[in-house]
Formats: sequence, structure tokens, C-alpha cells
Amino acid sequence: MTGVNPETLIDVWQRLLADPGKSYVLFEHGTCVVLTAPEGELAEQAVALLRQFGPVRAGSSAGDFGVIDPRDADGWIVTGHHNDVLTYVGPDEPQDRSDLAVGLLGRSKRHRDATGLNVVHVRDGRGRAEPA
Repeated sequence: MTGVNPETLIDVWQRLLADPGKSYVLFEHGTCVVLTAPEGELAEQAVALLRQFGPVRAGSSAGDFGVIDPRDADGWIVTGHHNDVLTYVGPDEPQDRSDLAVGLLGRSKRHRDATGLNVVHVRDGRGRAEPA
């Protein structure tokens, strides 16, 4: 497993969340917390959300995941039990490209981000929404 560098993560999430009005926070291992109601300090808001909804708890909905193969980026997005907490798995990371293997890898990356809470990028989209 090679991991994904911060510059690649930023590029991937900028393509996936292209709306300039979106606010989100990226964490070290590829987890992105989308802030649908951004307020105050965005990193603090995202850390609180990830601390609550990121750790894996076996036998609960915190262990559930889904795998999305996005059109706008190579790799996969792994979902969890909170709609706004998403984790990127790069195309070179999993040895096995099955949904199960990718999902388990993404879930473990989310858990590491939720316990490490190391922010690598903040996108503040407040006030930048394009006019309709």
C-alpha cells in the first residue's frame, strides 16, 4: 500500500467536489468531511464530526461502508455511516480491487484519520457559490 500524498488528495477532492460553494476538510489518510452547514472554524467543525463518525466500531453501523467508482477521478470513494464523511482510496493502494477489499481499506483509512485527526487541507466555500 503506497498511500496518497496530500497534493494528490487535494487535486482529487477538488475535481470531485467542483462546486466552489462547497466547504470541506481533508485529513491525512484521504478522508474528506463535507460541511453542509459550515460555521465558525471549519477544521474544528470537521474534526468534531470525524471524531464522532469516523472510528470503526465492529458490529455497529460505524463498521458499514459502501464503495463508489467516481467518473471524475481514478480510484474509489468509500462511504460510511455519515453521508458527509468520505474516504478516497487511490488506484495503486489496494492489492485486491474487489469492492470488499477497497471498502475495508477505505474504512481503515477513515479510522486512522478519525483517531489521528491530522488536517491537511481546508476549503472554505462560504460566499463563493456561483450565481444561478
